[in-house]
Amino acid sequence: MEQTTERSFVEIQNDAISVLKTIYDPEIPVDVYELGLIYEIKVTASGDLTVMMTLTSPSCPVAGTLPGEVEAKLRGIPGVKTVKVELTFDPPWNQDLMSEEAKLELGFL
Repeated sequence: MEQTTERSFVEIQNDAISVLKTIYDPEIPVDVYELGLIYEIKVTASGDLTVMMTLTSPSCPVAGTLPGEVEAKLRGIPGVKTVKVELTFDPPWNQDLMSEEAKLELGFL
């Protein structure tokens, strides 16, 4: 019986979320996933990973580095062949996009 090394969409997506939870906006002590900066994670059958993300504002000081950090860290996921990070400001980020955990951490609850 032949074993496959192919990883499922769910496995890659779960790994992507785990990786995203290790990346922090340096001005806010909450990871980019819980902060609500990740709008979408797409994984194709061929292992291409696309992440649609935003920043807290277009003038965010880490606008030039945070998307690159996200891309670089996601490249290390087993089974991922390519990574593309798309930055959008539509819809604009707001505090309602944060998880309950993030709101609690930042004192909004």
